[in-house]
Amino acid sequence: MGIPFETESQLREMGSARTPDVLLKTPVAFKMNSEEWKVVCWIDSKAMFGDVETHGRTVLPQCETYIHRFGPGMIIYWFGHAPIERLSSANGDISVVGWHLPEALMMPTGEKQHTTKRMMQWKPTY
Repeated sequence: MGIPFETESQLREMGSARTPDVLLKTPVAFKMNSEEWKVVCWIDSKAMFGDVETHGRTVLPQCETYIHRFGPGMIIYWFGHAPIERLSSANGDISVVGWHLPEALMMPTGEKQHTTKRMMQWKPTY
């Protein structure tokens, strides 16, 4: 996709204590459904099912620290998640996806690209 980013290990080398899996060097917008675009500055990947209790008790507080440092972001639950309306979005600053990646992204230039929707084709690099 050609999006410049820094990995968690690169951020740690620079002295960051709390880091998402990927920090985008420039924000991009992801098309979350047929009408809604969400700006994303970071992505955190979770190899788990996003249940309501774990999301609210563990994942959300962790991601709120990323919001304060880096802006809005996206959580990817690799094994799906509870109904989206039951998962907090931290006042709209967190986008939650599972099973499939968003259908498209928009670069800061306005250029739109279609993403590969199958999650197994996208692997974070650590």
